[in-house]
Amino acid sequence: MSVASKPTTLPPSLVRFVELFNAGQHWESHEALEDLWREVSSDFLQGLILYASAFVHVRRGNRHGIGAQLSKAEEKLAPYGPRYLGVHVEDVLANIRRCQGVLLTHPLARPEDWPGLVSYPLLKVDVRWVKGDEPELAGALPGRADEPDAPERGGLD
Repeated sequence: MSVASKPTTLPPSLVRFVELFNAGQHWESHEALEDLWREVSSDFLQGLILYASAFVHVRRGNRHGIGAQLSKAEEKLAPYGPRYLGVHVEDVLANIRRCQGVLLTHPLARPEDWPGLVSYPLLKVDVRWVKGDEPELAGALPGRADEPDAPERGGLD
């Protein structure tokens, strides 16, 4: 895909993921991205799903689940920084590290304490951070797979 055919929108399921995640609906955000992840088998998308899943565990007060999901998300997302597919990955990784620090400094926290201890960040997303050659775009945008010069569509503002 050339620079001239750079997408002007994000995959609809990624847009929905971000909307739900930023609304604090972490389980629903994870579900919104799962079909695309399964279709394209992307470590990046799996990392975002794992990241959202960590916050489901925060709400449940499951310290082990928080740590496990954050570690797996970090492993999946680390190769994609600083930005990838419109997502500010470095911000996500920085928050993962902050949350892991909270886990280390609060080993005796009760399950009901976790939602107040862990920060719920907003994901930063911008279509200008899409290079256009990301494998996740193949088939994820209407008209992209067979029409490299598809008409422009809106994205997240």
